[in-house]
Amino acid sequence: MADVDTTEIHQRVTAHLTALHEPAFGQPHAIREPHVTPDGSRTVVTGAVFDELEGVPRTAIYTAEGGEFQPVTGGPGSSRGARFSPDGTTLALLSDRQETGVFQLYLLDHDRFGEARPAPELPGHVEYAHWSPDGGKVLLGVAGFGADLSGGQGSGTASKPDRERPSWFPEVDDGTYGTGWRSLWVHTVATGESTQVSPAGMNCWEAGWCGPGRIVAIASDAPGEDAWYTAHLSLIDLDGGVRELLGSDVQLGLPTGSPDGRWVTAVEAVCSDRLLVAGDVVLIDTATGAVRRIDTRGTDVTQLEWIGSGRLGYIGLRRLDSVAGIISVPGGEVDEVLSTQLACSGGGFLPQGAFTADGRVLTVQDSYELAPRLVLGDGRPLATVAHAGTEFLRSVAGSAEVVTWTAPDGLDIDGILCRPDGQGPFPLVVSIHGGPIWAYQNSWSMRYPWVPLLVERGYAVLSPNPRGSCGRGQQFAGQVVGDMGGADTYDYLAGIDALVERGVVDGSRVGLIGGSYGGFMSSWLVTQDSRFAAAVPVSPVTNWYSQSFTSNIAAWGTRFLGADPEQPGTLAHLRSPVLQASKVRTPCLNVAGARDKCTPPGQAREFHQALLAHGVPSALVIYPEEGHGIRAFPAQTDFLARVLQWFGRHMPAC
Repeated sequence: MADVDTTEIHQRVTAHLTALHEPAFGQPHAIREPHVTPDGSRTVVTGAVFDELEGVPRTAIYTAEGGEFQPVTGGPGSSRGARFSPDGTTLALLSDRQETGVFQLYLLDHDRFGEARPAPELPGHVEYAHWSPDGGKVLLGVAGFGADLSGGQGSGTASKPDRERPSWFPEVDDGTYGTGWRSLWVHTVATGESTQVSPAGMNCWEAGWCGPGRIVAIASDAPGEDAWYTAHLSLIDLDGGVRELLGSDVQLGLPTGSPDGRWVTAVEAVCSDRLLVAGDVVLIDTATGAVRRIDTRGTDVTQLEWIGSGRLGYIGLRRLDSVAGIISVPGGEVDEVLSTQLACSGGGFLPQGAFTADGRVLTVQDSYELAPRLVLGDGRPLATVAHAGTEFLRSVAGSAEVVTWTAPDGLDIDGILCRPDGQGPFPLVVSIHGGPIWAYQNSWSMRYPWVPLLVERGYAVLSPNPRGSCGRGQQFAGQVVGDMGGADTYDYLAGIDALVERGVVDGSRVGLIGGSYGGFMSSWLVTQDSRFAAAVPVSPVTNWYSQSFTSNIAAWGTRFLGADPEQPGTLAHLRSPVLQASKVRTPCLNVAGARDKCTPPGQAREFHQALLAHGVPSALVIYPEEGHGIRAFPAQTDFLARVLQWFGRHMPAC
């Protein structure tokens, strides 16, 4: 970043980020993973905390007291994933205070918040902890060292901190996974002992209790990330017996069982990313194996929680709204307890929350103009992360509104348009979400820091939910399967046309940015239409053929594309941007992380070199310490400055 213009932009981005975050140094600037005691008297959240703009934020557990967030425990390192015991007297949490980056179980007595006692150390990273219905045990999901991380987790592997190795030491892959399996362990509170309960050769992606003596898990016979897409639902006895309950042509997630062990529930959905599940509730009778699907009134369910043995709480997404309800079991009647236009994702990908015994739901709520706050039921906020920095962001980030347009085939498409104050037409940047099966909501910063930064500079930013997005049911989500880069291409183009026709957007200054599938679409769209003045594909797929032999989710790609890369003329070739680079006239800034296993950095490099071969302006930026997305400072500052410079050079706002 040597030229004067870039240096100035870098300084402006640094000033913007400092003004946003510095007032909250040492305090939570974002909150997620809300949990509540059954009586609603105590709450906890995981707070993301910057002490300086360096690296990624640490995390800590907070409770809401007197309208403020107060830490519940001290100690070094990070803590997350706190859950109250069924009687509300003990808090289970995960912390890496013994070894940085390696999370283990700790327990904290309700009447002695501050001093957490460690459980026995387990061989890997503890990813989640769930109390048994009787409160005597804690179920632990353990990712062995070397286990794959999902794209939403940043890709890469769950590894131990780097140890000293000679510089010549090779990277070795012999096709085996060694210790990179996910296993289930049970910690018995009374004895302080932890025991593995999942059998060898079973990889357990996620799990929950089914009564006090059994566990329901999403499991596969192999641990690689691709194996999740064909995983099944199984019931595991604590003595080691296993019974498969359900397989699916799509994906399964969010397993949980009723406290009496009679019922098992999960969510069945077409998915593009592990840990990003939004779909239909399935109810299974453990005695007979009978499977029933529950109608949740058009809501794609993203979280499940039993409230006693006869009521099942759910949270989900319906179009752009966050929704929560309670299902009567086995009857299936639904009582909707929350429906709001506010996002309830807590800075994550999809709505989440927790229920009290009387059916109130605890959520983290926000919008583009409302900083995250913790809310119980429909009452007043318990606490908020608002501070001088969030007020600064509100003063420069413009406003957001829902916009809808019609695709060429008559399908209605939604999006969120963020724009500066004043009259248009504005230059437009289309911010394309990943997945493809995910969805934008009207949320704080639209989840991406480039959105308010671009608006501050005079750009409008459109965040669309094309076909394939969550919140519109499985038929809508499934329309992208077998047609990635097909009909959804025209959902984006129709949205741009509509905003130009409405006088909001200057059609001569339209750009693209997006990560993961959004990176693919940012690369693909410039091969299909010459209108774009600039594009920034981030962590993209640009060559489905090479992606099939370099990615850790290669089989997912070929299934979703419906193509065999070995067969010439299939969509693996016809939908690869790199093979249509001769059509491109748009300058592209191609960005990747060197540690990305989902969309390896070679994908960005291939498109960059193809563009240069055809005389198209292109730049390639690969961050050596990043994975799937650019997350840590100062790399994120550098990345955002390059984004602003690229759009400023090729489609200036003024």
